[in-house]
Amino acid sequence: MNAMGVRWTAEQVLALAPDEASRRAGSELGTAGPWSETGSGEDAVWGLCKGRGSTPYRTVVDTTGPAYSCGCPSRRSPCKHALGLLLLRAADGIAAEDSSPAPDWAARWIAGRRGRTGSADRRTGDATPGATADPEAARRRAERRAARITSGARELEQRLADLLRGGLAAAGQAGYGLWEETAARMVDAQAPGLAGRVRELGAIPSSGPGWPVRLLEECALTHLLDRAWLAADRLPAPFATTVRTRVGLTSPAGGVPVRDHWLVLAQYDAADARLTTRRIWLHGTTTGRTALLLSFGAAGRAPQLALPVGALLDGELTPHAGSGQLRAEPGERFVPVSGPVAPPAGGPVGAALDAYGRALGEDPWLDSWPVTLSGVVPVRAEYGWQLADADGREALPLTPAAQSRPGLWRLVALSGGAPVTVFGECGHRGFTPLAAWSPETPGETVPLI
Repeated sequence: MNAMGVRWTAEQVLALAPDEASRRAGSELGTAGPWSETGSGEDAVWGLCKGRGSTPYRTVVDTTGPAYSCGCPSRRSPCKHALGLLLLRAADGIAAEDSSPAPDWAARWIAGRRGRTGSADRRTGDATPGATADPEAARRRAERRAARITSGARELEQRLADLLRGGLAAAGQAGYGLWEETAARMVDAQAPGLAGRVRELGAIPSSGPGWPVRLLEECALTHLLDRAWLAADRLPAPFATTVRTRVGLTSPAGGVPVRDHWLVLAQYDAADARLTTRRIWLHGTTTGRTALLLSFGAAGRAPQLALPVGALLDGELTPHAGSGQLRAEPGERFVPVSGPVAPPAGGPVGAALDAYGRALGEDPWLDSWPVTLSGVVPVRAEYGWQLADADGREALPLTPAAQSRPGLWRLVALSGGAPVTVFGECGHRGFTPLAAWSPETPGETVPLI
């Protein structure tokens, strides 16, 4: 069906906003006042938005990406004008009689985007998977990088041995500088995954009571990754791919593409001084598959990919290689569709813990694993909030970060003391709820982050 026949709700549009400031500014532009020459066509919507200058901003949105173009100078994506245009459409502010051929400026951008998509598809179809312009040169580069990573892994092993020989208490006195120096050497060795783990080790001594236990745990996992890399040629192929990915090598999206109607379960950003990482969880309504999309933006800039939570999208995903990996790459066209939307099939707390345990067997360095809990109730216990089975048999504590977010109170209000279905990430520090559904409104996805 035509994607323009399925309008995102205002809540779904606002979920695309890269930050709270964009959300507020976009809401102010979601009325007809500042807009002129609005229209919609197949998979696109456009309009002119009055700004401070004499020339209005030309704004167009391709809803199959989604992708955005605007004449404003904002570095955010989507900008407030794209959000306002989508909010106007969500409120039926672009009437059916406004639908007409796109103006030249919008048509050129749409045609250019579709043309680039087609060219990319043709190049992908004509190319041999894994082919490069110079396979021999690529092989030599890979060998040189592997040798540098091996050297870095051996150096890190020596650093960990020195730490344990001197005692963990010494780590609290040495300060962060030595760890940062070690991390920099891992970057020089082209092992960003190891560098990230070293930085985490350096931050643990200042993380509060109980840090020696946490430091020992993380040292053991880092040692395990080091040793796995040094023995990668003797590991089963899927696990060896996982090890390479954890060290920092790119895992190709080389699996069999999966076409489905995908329910957008959650979207959130994690940022550090170098990079903003956006995580988007999807659920295949036919295959039952859970997939993770990752999108990246330089520090201070929002990633390009944004999907509205609760939307149902028709599209194709190509999974990455590696044992236990859920990451996938989206196709160029994700088209909103209508139809019944039900939450993922969940289970009790025990089943979620079993799933997390199996995932750890395939990837011991997992921080968390996506699970859906059904028939659980948020309960305040002595040590904080937890999600308990309705029969009270088992419960999962919420992570400290989840207990301080507004989404917790949204979940408590949705439940009202009755069982609900909750999707989130289960890890060794607890459960982070990301979305929930009430039995009274199972088709409405309530974002919790």
